[in-house]
Amino acid sequence: MSDTLITIYTDGSSLGNPGPGGWGAVLLWADSRKELSRGYVETTNNRMEIRGVLHALEHLKRPCTVHIHSDSRYVCDAISKKWIQSWIKNGWLTSAKKPVKNRDLWEQLLALLKKHKVIFHWVKAHDGNPENERCDELAKNAAKAYDREIDEGYSGNM
Repeated sequence: MSDTLITIYTDGSSLGNPGPGGWGAVLLWADSRKELSRGYVETTNNRMEIRGVLHALEHLKRPCTVHIHSDSRYVCDAISKKWIQSWIKNGWLTSAKKPVKNRDLWEQLLALLKKHKVIFHWVKAHDGNPENERCDELAKNAAKAYDREIDEGYSGNM
């Protein structure tokens, strides 16, 4: 594992749920900063929250120690409280025996979590944290952009 320490802030947004959506991420390391975002034609807020983390981690070129700050309890708890391990053990079914939503994104994220040492931190949304506020702005702007993409894997009944 690399001794490179990266701090990442992420946020997702959906203008309507479902509706146009976007995610934003701010990556911080040493004296560097990188902002990322992407918008989608139709999606959900939870998919955008996962995509923010997923695509920020994809951006890393080598294994790192990563502190991810997200205002999504869904994302943070799925990893930190090991919900995802239970879903896998149960054949990708929730404790209510229903199919896990967003499985396609969770599987992609799992592969990246094996590559990096990732620690999740939940932050309260809209509470004045400058990096979280910036991610929110990036996500909303991406959701409104003209060059939005199709959210592969999203089907309107998620």
